[in-house]
Amino acid sequence: MINNYISYLSNKYASKWLVLAIDLSIVLLTFCVSYIIRFNFTLNFDLEAFLLQLPFVFVVAGISFFAFGSFKSVIRHTGFTDVVNLFKAISLMTVLTVVFILVNREVTLIKDFTIPKSIIVMHGIFSFVLLSASRLIFKMGYNHLKCKYLSSKRVLIYGAGDSGIVTYNALISHVKERFNVVAFIDDNVKKNGKSINGISILSKHKINQDYIASEKIDEIIVTAENIKKENLISLVPLDVKITKVPPIDSWINGELQVHEMKQVQIEDLLGRPPIKIDNPNLLNEFNGETVLVTGAAGSIGSELVKQLAEFDVKHLILVDQAESALYDLEQDLKRAGKLHYTAIVADIRDGLRIDGIFQEHQPTMVFHAAAYKHVPLMEKSPYEAIKINVNGTKLLADTASRYNIKKFVFVSTDKAVNPTSVMGATKRMAEMYISCLQKESKTKFITTRFGNVLGSNGSVIPLFKKQIENGGPLTLTHKDITRYFMTIPEAAQLVLEAGTMGKGGEIFIFDMGESVKIYDLAVNMIKLSGLRFPEDIDIKITGLRPGEKLYEELLANGENTLSTYHKKIMISKTRALDYASVKSEIEELCITNRFQNNNIVMKMKRLIPEYKSNNSDYERFDKKVQIYKKIKGMIDVTADNNTVINTH
Repeated sequence: MINNYISYLSNKYASKWLVLAIDLSIVLLTFCVSYIIRFNFTLNFDLEAFLLQLPFVFVVAGISFFAFGSFKSVIRHTGFTDVVNLFKAISLMTVLTVVFILVNREVTLIKDFTIPKSIIVMHGIFSFVLLSASRLIFKMGYNHLKCKYLSSKRVLIYGAGDSGIVTYNALISHVKERFNVVAFIDDNVKKNGKSINGISILSKHKINQDYIASEKIDEIIVTAENIKKENLISLVPLDVKITKVPPIDSWINGELQVHEMKQVQIEDLLGRPPIKIDNPNLLNEFNGETVLVTGAAGSIGSELVKQLAEFDVKHLILVDQAESALYDLEQDLKRAGKLHYTAIVADIRDGLRIDGIFQEHQPTMVFHAAAYKHVPLMEKSPYEAIKINVNGTKLLADTASRYNIKKFVFVSTDKAVNPTSVMGATKRMAEMYISCLQKESKTKFITTRFGNVLGSNGSVIPLFKKQIENGGPLTLTHKDITRYFMTIPEAAQLVLEAGTMGKGGEIFIFDMGESVKIYDLAVNMIKLSGLRFPEDIDIKITGLRPGEKLYEELLANGENTLSTYHKKIMISKTRALDYASVKSEIEELCITNRFQNNNIVMKMKRLIPEYKSNNSDYERFDKKVQIYKKIKGMIDVTADNNTVINTH
């Protein structure tokens, strides 16, 4: 209320005409002072000549101020440019005065009119100094009133570069809230100990909890766009709010607005720079294509749709069995002004329905993201996992092959690598079937593998956020559990890029940097929420869930990688498969899939040698499978020997 009143007074009474009147008064005052100083602080000068000169100075000053508009600036926001305009106006006033006096000597416009040169010089200097000082005094007085009647937020600015200075100016110019910038922080040791506008630049090593408490810091504003992740992470344990300035290219009209600064999110703490794709071939790849996306309403599927909609695709076909989520996606596309799409509620397990969609819409590319992905739930329901992840993929891939689709991109998971769960095993089986189908199809089948996606449905981040909202505790299966993470846009970008570079038969894996310890992630989320661990919210260790790994892998046993032109995308060189046999066994499993979990899991383990259950009831089958394989191997050897004997 008081702040609004102060702004009202400054806007109403500090109008440009009032400023002009004060400026002209100051010019006349400094002219008088110049005369008094010139004549040794006495009045021993021609008073009539002086009174004649006053209106002349008034007119010349007025012309100069109007020429440069120096009186039009908002005084409480006076900056360097305003001071420069004042200097220009005073310089013009001095030049006009000198020119008039020289011309008057030759032409005699005003009889006996002259001004001593020393007075002209002093007048120009005094006018500039006093006019600048008056603006500074007004600005300081305004800020003092704000400081006196408004609660001030004490902040540190991380980054003493251009972005940090722009942020500083935005904060001190903010009308609705008072900011007191206590210090700058910068990683550059050469800047440490220096100052900006009288504000010290400190090393990040000096910023600890004792400093935060002693200086009563309310907020740290990170402006350094390329701040090292470890430096950002080091701020999280501090008992202070951490906000981040958006990239310069997203500022409104090229200017930073205080409301654009957002609190640091857990995505900012991935421990690696964001993955960015800048490939002009993507535009050509999808130009004029009809693209079908399954699981279109899911986390990855919806992001794929949104990114594909930005290309010049002919038509998008959105397939999902989740009616409400698909409706929401449809509304998002409408709001974005996208018109070339069709949303279809369908189940990928329904072969006739899928065939009808292909026949009607004739897609040229397919992105298959539909899947069951929750490890504990699928551990209890192998039948459902096979029905969707294996048989659903098989039906879709077979249909794509039958209609000679150009490319089929399958979204897999790192849980398919040395699987320890039913879910991971079914995704690996789907990968294997696609590899087999590539041998007999004109369609280019491409597989992509990546880890956990921040913010996706069912991921750990939304779970932790919900638990924090409910007052905790945060539940964690193991203190040492680690996972690879990427953001939803990153995952979608990499899938599109892999789909572009794929020639058919590849399994692309993505470099997601270092794996993240989930316990540290949980602690950081508590801190970022403005709470204390463990005083406000604790972490409860519940034990590994059935089928859950302690850590994920990107390559299976016996696999290695080949590089691509994108440093974040590699091609996995998988072990050789007996394609005819594997394809036949997967087809048989899909047909004989029943509610007999034990039999299903046994068949899966025989088919996938690297599938070893972890923390699951199915661990007991691993030894049986090993015995089965030994016996089978002995039978195969005996059969081979008999064949050799018979040939002799």
